[in-house]
Amino acid sequence: MDGPYIRVEDSGLMMPLQEDVTTIGRGRSVDVHLADPSVSRLHAEIVRRGPYAYVSDLGLSRNGTRVNGRLVARRVLEDGDVLSFGSARCRVFGIAAEELAAEVELRRPASPELTRRELDVVTSLCRPALSDEAFVAPATAREIAADLVVTEAAVKQHLLRLYQKFRIPEGTNRRVRLANEVVALGLVRPLPPTEKAARAARDGRGARAAWGATPSVPAPAPPAPPEVAAPSASRSA
Repeated sequence: MDGPYIRVEDSGLMMPLQEDVTTIGRGRSVDVHLADPSVSRLHAEIVRRGPYAYVSDLGLSRNGTRVNGRLVARRVLEDGDVLSFGSARCRVFGIAAEELAAEVELRRPASPELTRRELDVVTSLCRPALSDEAFVAPATAREIAADLVVTEAAVKQHLLRLYQKFRIPEGTNRRVRLANEVVALGLVRPLPPTEKAARAARDGRGARAAWGATPSVPAPAPPAPPEVAAPSASRSA
């Protein structure tokens, strides 16, 4: 196939990327139709700009968009990249490789200035999405409050200010769109395994609270040995 194209891994369907925008989703009118129920009707789009192409998550699905396993809001694509829309996997081909000079690289927007507490909130918000498991939704306000040992009302106030700072408009899945933007700007990084384990142990929640694993059940204590009656005085006499 001439030019850039996308291949749906499940079906093997190959579709050329449009000259400007290729829409992807579960809806009937999209360019690349994915029947998987984890995909939104209009999930994402691939935009071409000359020889370059980038994928943009539209923030309408709680399952998000990933490139090579990493959750993204917007990402420049390279030949052979694996795209995950919900649990549907695709791969892009035909994108010319090129050494980009620093002045022509697509620049990320400047990140807003955050207070220490706001940074704590976005870190807690994104922590589930940065785990090793795929398709994990960002933390809820209640989960963030429990993580930071503050009230849920205080977390909601911080989230409102963060929506304004990151210019996240009102609408569905606002937390998901905020998490996508935070991850895309590189403000949050995955915790090292040792710190993950230490945090889980400190919180007293273990792997179940952090990543949804089934808690281990302690083995029952062995039964106590039967008591042996002391010899009576008459027998010893």
